[in-house]
Amino acid sequence: MGAARSQHRAEMAALTSPLRVCRGILKELRAIQGPSYRQSLAYAYVMDQYRKNKVTGERYCRAQQEAHHASHTYLCLLASTRNHLALHNLYHGKGERRPEEVAGLVGLRLPTQPGGKGWEK
Repeated sequence: MGAARSQHRAEMAALTSPLRVCRGILKELRAIQGPSYRQSLAYAYVMDQYRKNKVTGERYCRAQQEAHHASHTYLCLLASTRNHLALHNLYHGKGERRPEEVAGLVGLRLPTQPGGKGWEK
């Protein structure tokens, strides 16, 4: 079990570099907080953690792998939260909708006459 987990972490690390994940987190922070994101505590914390866990030629250990995994997970959380809010704003909170409007949201059309197939005019 432990070998499979470490192999998964190695594959994940190979797919995204720590710098790419850091940039992704900063992009999400900028999307949430606007242009002043560099003055936030979250920005300072992320940059501090990346500086502490920078991989050099002399040291490479499990702590860097775990920090990379945690940062990748945090990036996923930020992006998923942003996408969720966008979908929530798009599809929710508009009150009662007409059946035609609801059908249009999912790509359907209501029949125009009783017993019709829906594509007649």
